[in-house]
Amino acid sequence: MSVELKLDALPREDQGKGASRRLRRAKQIPGILYGAGKKPVSLAFDEEQVLRLMREEAFFSQILDVKVKGKRAEKAILKDLQRHPFKPLVSHMDLLRIKAGEKMRQSVPLHFLNQEDAVGVKLGGGVVHHDLIEVEVECMPEDLPTAIDVDIAELELGASLHLSDITPPEGVVFPGLDPETDHDPVLVSINAPRKAVEESDEAAEGGEAAEGGEAGGEEAAGDEG
Repeated sequence: MSVELKLDALPREDQGKGASRRLRRAKQIPGILYGAGKKPVSLAFDEEQVLRLMREEAFFSQILDVKVKGKRAEKAILKDLQRHPFKPLVSHMDLLRIKAGEKMRQSVPLHFLNQEDAVGVKLGGGVVHHDLIEVEVECMPEDLPTAIDVDIAELELGASLHLSDITPPEGVVFPGLDPETDHDPVLVSINAPRKAVEESDEAAEGGEAAEGGEAGGEEAAGDEG
């Protein structure tokens, strides 16, 4: 069941650190709504509602309905969320308005499919390494995907998938992909377990030491002759 991505807000007049502290004591989160050629608006959000929405992956990438008391609801996306350095609290939120009929950019999560059944894992004993967990997309608001699926069933040990290896949904492009500058980020790879790599390195070092010892013995024997 999909969650309703709705944020209720109150306009706020007071600015500054003191005003923000008072809001937080009242279980409210200061924030700002800006963009789409409109004047920025300082807002206060209900802390409980925000923390509840933060449990949903879609809250961080999908379009939200922001309803300011006494005003018409606006479409926006979360652009920045500042957290308390050591407490599970949110200290500030930045929301960017979405303009109908105008392309937008947003980071959406990557969902990696068939990880346990990937060739490099099942047959090669490898470990999946996520180089990226989200990717930026550019599209019209109505084409914004909830996530990008990446199937790694055929990925072998020692291999990786790049952004250019996946096909974006219809109406979506990857602005971070630039063939002209060879900018093609790695999304996921399957590597040998660290223990196996360390054992392989130790074996190689042991072999080099043995070869060095044999060479030294041959030189000593030559000197005696």
